[in-house]
Amino acid sequence: MAISTGGGGAETPMSDINTTPLVDVMLVLLIIFLIAVPVAIQTIEKLQIPIMVSAESKDKVENLLLTVTTADVNGRSAGEPGFEGASRQGECRVYFNNVTPVSSEELYDQAFQRLDDIVQRAGGPEQIMENPDLIPQVHIRGDVNAPWRCVAGAIYNVQAAGYPTVGFISNPVDPKG
Repeated sequence: MAISTGGGGAETPMSDINTTPLVDVMLVLLIIFLIAVPVAIQTIEKLQIPIMVSAESKDKVENLLLTVTTADVNGRSAGEPGFEGASRQGECRVYFNNVTPVSSEELYDQAFQRLDDIVQRAGGPEQIMENPDLIPQVHIRGDVNAPWRCVAGAIYNVQAAGYPTVGFISNPVDPKG
């Protein structure tokens, strides 16, 4: 049995790396992935998302839906013949419940009246405060070309009317590109 005492010269750091543990870990990971990937692929292929018919719930509070857009370059609103699409320089257009066009004052008045009706139907402000799920939300669908001033004006009016929660609706991204 021979032992190296390293005598005689200047000591230099050892530059040899023991790669055996690294190879062992890599082989274990390789085996795990070889087993896990086919199982995951089989699971994904068999996944079937249920198709449900959408029905309005009777006990859920009605959320306020707003559409914010602008007039086109010729001053026509959406739905009018010859409408060419929203223009960034156009006049703001807000549609209450995505149908009825309203001005800023009408938006405030109608939103306030609607919220007041919901609060009275629920049994008053005390009942609403006890159950936050009864408080309706505002969902805003804004046109891509609508300037922020139009959307901000709608948000300001519904919050002044008493709605505490405002959210935005967008279209999902098309995965096919």
